[in-house]
Amino acid sequence: MKFGKRLKRQIEETLPEWRDKFVSYKDLKKRVRLICTTLEEEANSNGPASSGCASTRVSEEEEEFIFLLNAEIEKFNAFFMEQEEEFVIRQKELQERIQNVAATLGPNGSRMLESEYKEEMGKLRKEMVNFHGEMVLLENYSSLNYTGIAKILKKYDKRTGGLLRLPFIQKVLQQPFFTTDLLSNLIKECESTMQTVFPTEMKERSEKTVDIAAIEDSIFRNTLAALVTMREMRRGSSTYSHFSLPPLNLAEPPDQSDTFTLLSPIPIQ
Repeated sequence: MKFGKRLKRQIEETLPEWRDKFVSYKDLKKRVRLICTTLEEEANSNGPASSGCASTRVSEEEEEFIFLLNAEIEKFNAFFMEQEEEFVIRQKELQERIQNVAATLGPNGSRMLESEYKEEMGKLRKEMVNFHGEMVLLENYSSLNYTGIAKILKKYDKRTGGLLRLPFIQKVLQQPFFTTDLLSNLIKECESTMQTVFPTEMKERSEKTVDIAAIEDSIFRNTLAALVTMREMRRGSSTYSHFSLPPLNLAEPPDQSDTFTLLSPIPIQ
């Protein structure tokens, strides 16, 4: 599947409030075509000896293209850092709530109430699973936007004869939206909490699957779509280069008629 179609599909399936935060891939492609058309027209007007798309002069269109690329990076960084900061706070709040419920209603709590304890812990478990799913979506957000920028720069270099991709990608690799160490740690901590606090549920999850048609929570559907997209984008192929994201060693993604395990199979590195 072409990246543009994959990106469109992922945007349609992600959280509504996230949809305008992704790379403006179609607009950037149009800008590259405009640059190439302008360069070709200039070359043709200067005679056959200078025909072609490549040019060493930086046109106004190219300056605008670079400006748009930088604006996209700023957009990614602002959204990613905002979400990451929110996740840090939510992680702490959820852990505190779990501790409070256990200390109050749990087996050794100050006022043990088994039915209320199970009810509250059930709510917290669902919140933790949804929270985990949102963090996986943000990890996918980082991968999608990096891939979009890398692909548009490849098109630019190929069609204009420019050499923008390497220096710009080196810049991108230092950006907050691409630096996912904190996010990866948050995901690992969340999984550890779920496995420690809800061991029975996690064991049952690993032993059985849930019919996708029975899942009503949009976070589950969105997370599944993100996992499939991440796997497709990071699949090893003949076009793999040092600008590509490393492949994910995941099992084959589930078909819509199949089943899948609720606990994310994403390997955290």
